[in-house]
Amino acid sequence: MFSDPCILRVYQSSSNRYNDDVDDQDQGWRQRLFQPTRSRSIPYVRAWNIALRTAHLMGTSMLVGGYAFGASADQLRPLLYLSIATGGGLVVVEAYPSLHFVFEGWGLFLLGKLALLSFVPFAHRYRVTILLAIIALAAVGSHMPARFRHYSLLYKKIIER
Repeated sequence: MFSDPCILRVYQSSSNRYNDDVDDQDQGWRQRLFQPTRSRSIPYVRAWNIALRTAHLMGTSMLVGGYAFGASADQLRPLLYLSIATGGGLVVVEAYPSLHFVFEGWGLFLLGKLALLSFVPFAHRYRVTILLAIIALAAVGSHMPARFRHYSLLYKKIIER
């Protein structure tokens, strides 16, 4: 396919990034879904990520503070929905290039935070506890060692970035 040995080595390296120990029969659907052959990207992805993360941190911090200091659920509902929407937006930004992140440690933490945040409207009595658990997950997930953060449960190894 490639005549230049350098290009061939880079192509083989990138195409096997996730699948070193998986035989060709197994690669089909997983390869297409979790590591597409054509690179996908969102225009201005860095700006989207920064804007969504900033709005997410602002909304979530005001939400937790509001609940902790006794603001009414009606006053805080827009902040709850902002937190859920911006968290979902961050998932889309991460998922568009490849869905593989959901099998890595940091992706599991992210999905866990979103799931917990979605319970707040239904478990209003435990909202502060749930939100503090989300903050704890965020802190641990953001700062855990790369061997856990990028470990793939699907491929049973650390995914190099």
